Amino acid sequence: MIKLRVSKASGEVAEYEISPALEYAFEQNFKTGFHKRFRDEERQSDVYWLSWEAERRAGVTVAPFGEKYLETLSKVEIMDANSPNG
Repeated sequence: MIKLRVSKASGEVAEYEISPALEYAFEQNFKTGFHKRFRDEERQSDVYWLSWEAERRAGVTVAPFGEKYLETLSKVEIMDANSPNG
């Protein structure tokens, strides 16, 4: 399973697994398959949306998705959850 490493402008870092529920939420929002969207379109904004939804589902209070939320981010990385280094 893959996960997201979300680094905030404040210096906080959190990791979230990209679970089936998160993939489903993505597909419902974007009206396309999860893997197809990343393979065919490769939009970084999709990764940012995933980080927003993952934080929201984890109970983190976040601004509505958009510029205000993006200003809270420093970096979002997609990591292999099975790798010893993430």
